[in-house]
Amino acid sequence: MSAAGTRPTLEDRSMPAADRRLAATLLAVTLALPAAAAPAGGGADLVLVNGRIITVDPRDSIAQGLAVQDGRIVAIGSSAAIRALAGRRTTIVDLHGRTATPGLIDAHAHIADGGRSAVYALELVEARSVAEIVRLVAERVRGLKPGEWLRGDGWDEGKLAERRYVTARDLDAVAPANPVWLEHTSGHYGVANSVALKLAGVTAASADPAAGTIDHGADGAPSGVLKESAQELVVHLIPAWTLEQRRAGILASLALMNREGMTGVKDPAIDPEDWDAYASLGREGRLSAHVCVLFYTAPTLAAAEANVARLAALPRPPATAAGGNLIACGVKIFMDGSGGAPTAWVYDEWHRKSVEIDAGNRGYPALDPELYRAQVRLFHEAGIHVGTHAIGDRAIDWVVDTYAAVLAAKPTQGLRHSIIHANIPSEHAIAEMARLERDYDAAYPESQAPFLWWIGDLYAGTFGPARAQRLNPFHTYTERGIRWGGGSDYQVTPLPARYGLWASVARETLLGTYGRQPFGTSESVDVRTALKSYTVWAARQLFIEGEAGSLERGKSADIAVWDRDPYAVPTAELKDLRCELTLFRGRVVYRAAGSPLSIRGGAGGRPSATAASGT
Repeated sequence: MSAAGTRPTLEDRSMPAADRRLAATLLAVTLALPAAAAPAGGGADLVLVNGRIITVDPRDSIAQGLAVQDGRIVAIGSSAAIRALAGRRTTIVDLHGRTATPGLIDAHAHIADGGRSAVYALELVEARSVAEIVRLVAERVRGLKPGEWLRGDGWDEGKLAERRYVTARDLDAVAPANPVWLEHTSGHYGVANSVALKLAGVTAASADPAAGTIDHGADGAPSGVLKESAQELVVHLIPAWTLEQRRAGILASLALMNREGMTGVKDPAIDPEDWDAYASLGREGRLSAHVCVLFYTAPTLAAAEANVARLAALPRPPATAAGGNLIACGVKIFMDGSGGAPTAWVYDEWHRKSVEIDAGNRGYPALDPELYRAQVRLFHEAGIHVGTHAIGDRAIDWVVDTYAAVLAAKPTQGLRHSIIHANIPSEHAIAEMARLERDYDAAYPESQAPFLWWIGDLYAGTFGPARAQRLNPFHTYTERGIRWGGGSDYQVTPLPARYGLWASVARETLLGTYGRQPFGTSESVDVRTALKSYTVWAARQLFIEGEAGSLERGKSADIAVWDRDPYAVPTAELKDLRCELTLFRGRVVYRAAGSPLSIRGGAGGRPSATAASGT
């Protein structure tokens, strides 16, 4: 029985069949849950009623309402049963039929770096021609002093009318006195103008650094495009971000997440200064989401040893630091590069323009494979979670075989080593993922469905028709019992997780350069599976599955309310989902203006301060 001694009852048989089924489901959900004790102090802090609550619990149950006390869910069931838990001081949210889900979780988004770029760098995401990029650079340069750096981010030749790289020659005419660095949307290459190249000492005679490429034009001169480790020739010259800039970037990303119904994120490849920014915000109570971070590990054994020492001084997951919402989850290593560059390590040659062979180009590892194996062994023996960036099939094989080797040498449960991106796993890799997940709770893919969409036109050109069918094999994963964490890789693709839900099902590209669905649909999954990858499965990869990822008693009240039901709308509408309310730990962190939701009550019956925030 509920605290009020009531349970939902089935209506008479004159109800429509669909309504009877819903009522039966609600009855089953309420009966299956332990009875909720009456909250101390005369009622729950907050209740949601008159909605459709998608719980993503083990039965994927649907309810009408839920109650929250001290930031945690204390009851789930019918609206009548939940209303009975409201007291004089309870805030009541009437959903008016809207659908609520667990707060969405991104298992791989660079929100610190991406937020800084969004706030301070020249935004090039919407540029659709080289000429437009040149115009935007010219406009920004006019506001700079001679010698001052111009940073930009987000260009993608796959979206440009010219279908080519931006080059130093394009930029020199409008930035003759300022060094310019424009990062590609992938983060794996960028373009410098001649001023920046001169400062870096890059000339026609410059040799490629290890695991990097200096691109050259037909005349032998550097084109300005620098790939992988070659980027550092220029990037290390750019003034470092200040602590306040780092904090502002994080806050900007968190605000965007909250507007999009997102309450958890795994930020990979941070540096110690990013940690300081996160920790300072955490101590101030300003982290409005669960944040799990991975420290970047440079390709040396000394760098790995430094991260072992750094993490030894911090709480181990799932323990939190700096106010309770921040987790030092582990480390990130790069095994290879990009599928767009293309520099990722593959067995078969990359393509150009989909059908042309990029002769001799099979990419390359980002570090010596044996060094990588030594780093992973060091971290594993120290009990540290490892996330490895691996795009190409050859890189993915090396990663899963490395995980298998260290787990065989030291069997350990729960470290959840991951394969970040895992774009085109071989049959061998898929079999090993399934085995290692089952036997060791390890080798989880952390994949980005939006790659199919946002950089899909670029990918379709470099992957080629046959290999493209293997990209993000989610249907195969479900058949093999493999769970994966969904993500955006922000700023590689936009941050809102609704795009990932849609792309997991639709597998459509942005522009349709090589056809609307060059990756096929045989690896599509349904929206219920997609939602798991951005909720309960992603939560595991943040080590917060006991705290978040589903709406169940005892868990944090991390809730997103949507303008439509993702389980009911046509696939095309999933990308247009609009968040109307976001709760994190039972507190409103976002409320959309003009939403039909009504929020009333609170202390002494007055409108609650919580309900008024986040608009």
